Amino acid sequence: MEAKTPSESQAILTDLVLPSETNPLNNLFGGELLARMDRAASIAARRHSRRIVVTASVNHVAFNRAIPLGSVVTVEAKVSRAFTSSMEIFIDVWTEDRESGARAKANEAIYTFVAVDETGRPVAIPKIKPETALEKERYEAALRRKQLSLVLAGKMEPKDASELKALFT
Repeated sequence: MEAKTPSESQAILTDLVLPSETNPLNNLFGGELLARMDRAASIAARRHSRRIVVTASVNHVAFNRAIPLGSVVTVEAKVSRAFTSSMEIFIDVWTEDRESGARAKANEAIYTFVAVDETGRPVAIPKIKPETALEKERYEAALRRKQLSLVLAGKMEPKDASELKALFT
């Protein structure tokens, strides 16, 4: 299998925040944003693997900035690293100023997806070949994030988390 670049998996979803999607403060519901991020990540994972994909985990979500009613929201997702059958998807959420058109980063998230066959069994996927400085940074950090998740879930012994140990020794 030939390695792919993160840009080959990029998925961009742009939409408005409507009244039915807001909380009492007239900001986008966090759950609505999570659903949008999950859809974009799913598309990115499918583009990379060309297989059926399922959400394995939501590893990190940062709600840094409220997204008000009427905002234009853009969710950008790319595969940051691919392992045997799983892939980490990094998601950036942007808002657009209605008058100037200037974009500001509102939120970010990291999801993990697994590629499966028609029976739900994990299948092998292509590796990632990062190109930009940001892609390389996210790629390198992905293994540390994966090991940390596995240790916290009790699926890896801390002594076996070589990338995490390297941070402290």
